[in-house]
Amino acid sequence: MKKGFDANKYIEEQSKYILERIKKSNSQRLYLEFGGKLVHDKHAMRCLPGFDENAKIKLLHNLKDQAEVVICIYAGDITTSKVRHDFGITYDLEVLRLIDIFRKYELPINSVVITRYQDQPAVNTFIKKLNRRGITTYKHYFTKGYPTDVDVIVSEEGYGKNPYIKVTKPLVIVNGPGPGSGKLATCLSQLYHENKRNIKANYAKYETFPIWNLPLKHPTNVAYEAATIDLKDVNMLDSFHLDAYGVKTVNYNRDLEAFPVIKRIIEKITGESVYQSPTDMGVNRIASAITDDKVVQYASCQEIIRRYLISLVDYKKGIIDEESSNRAKVLMDEMDLKVSDRGVVGAARDYADKKRACDAKYENVVAMAIELPDGSIVTGRSSRRMVAAAAMVLNAIKKLSGVADDMHIISPSVLATIQHLKTDILEHEKTSLTLEEVLSALTFSATTNPSAQVAVEKLLLLKGCKSHCTAILSGRDENTLRNLGIDATCDPEYSTNNLYSI
Repeated sequence: MKKGFDANKYIEEQSKYILERIKKSNSQRLYLEFGGKLVHDKHAMRCLPGFDENAKIKLLHNLKDQAEVVICIYAGDITTSKVRHDFGITYDLEVLRLIDIFRKYELPINSVVITRYQDQPAVNTFIKKLNRRGITTYKHYFTKGYPTDVDVIVSEEGYGKNPYIKVTKPLVIVNGPGPGSGKLATCLSQLYHENKRNIKANYAKYETFPIWNLPLKHPTNVAYEAATIDLKDVNMLDSFHLDAYGVKTVNYNRDLEAFPVIKRIIEKITGESVYQSPTDMGVNRIASAITDDKVVQYASCQEIIRRYLISLVDYKKGIIDEESSNRAKVLMDEMDLKVSDRGVVGAARDYADKKRACDAKYENVVAMAIELPDGSIVTGRSSRRMVAAAAMVLNAIKKLSGVADDMHIISPSVLATIQHLKTDILEHEKTSLTLEEVLSALTFSATTNPSAQVAVEKLLLLKGCKSHCTAILSGRDENTLRNLGIDATCDPEYSTNNLYSI
């Protein structure tokens, strides 16, 4: 729970630098491509202890009088129902969530852009949903000539086929629900249209990771690779920056591969050479707010292990291919990390093995462990009454509350009544109560049981705690753990042989 990052310093310095970039660009408008998670950036929060997961939206709030927001979403991500893993929601729903958050921080939403639009029914339904809620939408198409024929790209056949997004503010934030949303293409298309209107506009890029002024193999940069194994991102030295300035900086393969084309496109549109390297395009000042590099390195190594465990489960579920899963293992080996370096993994597995060894009735037991803020580890197991996640959370908050292990903070009769409703009336196949159901029972008990009331308040202390389960968590339990702020991983094993159950 040690901190290694100063969130306030970061917001102050980053806000200042963005304003400086607008002035230095000597243009009427700056299109700022915002990569990564603009809100609820839990990856950054895990890798940089002390990072405010909403720091980026807060710094933009400071610029709200000069800024407006354009949100991009790739049409293909709508049709495939691509999911944002941090929240377990699809990209189209993430767009709606982003709009609500931008509004909360008083940042005006200009529009939503559907990139690489191809007249798909699911996409058209999404557009109608947005339009009927008063959200302006634009359709952008695949750019003819991209990536090789710059003359066609920068013409009426290329960017000219896209409608102009009517913006009015000097700073246009271009964001999306995830990688590959078409943010860059939207920015460049707008530069083309602005130039046609004799408005001088420029482009800059803000990516949190990789951190350009940290070493190539710094654990924080390696953790970025681990987080993007499905995209096959690889960190590399920025050769363009090294050639131009003699300084080593870090970028990733996609940006380095695209830079020569982007440079030529911007020069073709604006008539001037603005950038000499991908690093030149960036406005990231995150490294300046790191206050304890050892803490950051340790946290980032933990994130690499976490991502490896997630990759094993995703492979088991068929979400990623074997190559991606193997890549996660390579990164573990590069950093000389083992799964056992995440303490809760061994604790959960050892507890499950211990129960199985003592009694045959525990043959299929699922165990879960959580590391509390003081470093102690608490376990829980599955039973006929409740799932392992529920038992673990109850045991954790009982310890934090100073309640004896054998004391009930939920009346057994309350649990039995909920279980009767679930199995006998609602006819669910799974009889064990989920974490959400047990927490509901806990809040009911809190109205008459002072110990339960104290325990409810201790749930807040579980935010940021690491946990691990010996079986793949159900979607409902995974979401509840996520809502509690618990960083949960699991082994790539299903708790039953059933392929489907309610």
